[in-house]
Amino acid sequence: MLLSQLPRTHYAKAPVHEVICQLRFPTILSINSADPAEFQDRIRSILPQYAKKEERPLPKPGQPQSAELIHNYHFLSADGKWKLNLTRDFIALSTLAYPGWEDFARMLDKPLAEFIQVYQPAYFQRIGLRYVNIVSRKKLDLEGTPWSELFTPAYLGPLAEPDIAPEQVPAFSAEFSVKMDSSSTAKIKTGTGRLQARPGTPEDPEEKYILDLDLSMGGNLPCTFAAGALETLHGHAAPLFEGAVTDTLRQAMDPQ
Repeated sequence: MLLSQLPRTHYAKAPVHEVICQLRFPTILSINSADPAEFQDRIRSILPQYAKKEERPLPKPGQPQSAELIHNYHFLSADGKWKLNLTRDFIALSTLAYPGWEDFARMLDKPLAEFIQVYQPAYFQRIGLRYVNIVSRKKLDLEGTPWSELFTPAYLGPLAEPDIAPEQVPAFSAEFSVKMDSSSTAKIKTGTGRLQARPGTPEDPEEKYILDLDLSMGGNLPCTFAAGALETLHGHAAPLFEGAVTDTLRQAMDPQ
């Protein structure tokens, strides 16, 4: 099953690892040419920590590396659980401690409203909402349970084949897109493997399953449409997630 009609459910042991909301807009050069002092003044009551990183844009195929530096401004909450990124092309809010959609949306409200007021983007070219889920069988007391009992066949690739033993496929990955409605698309990445906390560190000895749901709308989207677009994208996330998991995994995640 690719999509489920089950209602949205809160899980006490939800496997969500990171949630990212990104809004891309036509390049605003002033963001890159001067530090965002006015914008920071407006949001530092909720995101008081600040840092600036300089990045080189990835070269296009067949073209040399650009000498241009892109400024990526970071604004973090006092407890470090929330991060807002601002560049000349996008603004993004992310967290590794997802509290639920309502709290996430509330955290985005003020920075997004202040950004629109200070920089007045013409429109948004892309509005995205991404859920990165990492399932650990150890954390859910499911050690020894095959992935084929936890995820539906559409998300399992070769692991869904009855004549394939799990040990024959030590790792797999798949990527596909689903048109959710006339304006929304979900780019889905799934796979199993052993993860690294960061480059250069040892692999996690436990094999985990990644379910990466990247939902988006594209086109010239009015700034006033942003909140409604994100509500729509969030509404599409539950049918995808519920369509990917089995009742066995649902029960292990402790539905509330």
